[in-house]
Amino acid sequence: MNTGEQLFLVLLGVVALERLFELVVSKRNASKILSQGGQEWGAGHYPVMVFLHTMIFPAAWAEVHFLDRAFQPNVAWAMTGMVGATMLLRYWAIHSLGVHWNTRVIVLPDADLVRRGPYRWVRHPNYLAVIIELAAIPLFHGAWLTAVSFGLANLVLLRHRIQVEEKAMASLCNGAANLAEKPRFLPVGK
Repeated sequence: MNTGEQLFLVLLGVVALERLFELVVSKRNASKILSQGGQEWGAGHYPVMVFLHTMIFPAAWAEVHFLDRAFQPNVAWAMTGMVGATMLLRYWAIHSLGVHWNTRVIVLPDADLVRRGPYRWVRHPNYLAVIIELAAIPLFHGAWLTAVSFGLANLVLLRHRIQVEEKAMASLCNGAANLAEKPRFLPVGK
């Protein structure tokens, strides 16, 4: 195993540990919201999401290792910066949602729609972070097949999940009638 592969394994390990930490926070938040009367929507897609977001790690490593992808330090640094930026955006979103953030779609009836942090400008900043991160992680070491295939699969899954989430919020949250006033991912246009 060369130095590039070793660095790639370190990146994969750091992101995997970060994901495990998120799952602990998510489980705690979900339990709290459910105990207050929260309602889960679209639970059927959740195992697919977990599978997709888990399998990107071994798939990216396998592509690098077995297809002998070249390590380009400049690209690796750029992708490390992208992963770092996505983590900052994700934790800003998590902090802004507070106890309402979890990895499932669980909505507390009559809760106010969150309009602080990145939610002032866009509806789904966390999903924007995930889209970028699912490309940047494999591209760190040139695993472009993984970046494209998992990125496309994630977009299909996110399309469904966003529909479920927005329907749940529109049905249950105060102020959600104005949800469409904000763009989904970028603070320009709709």
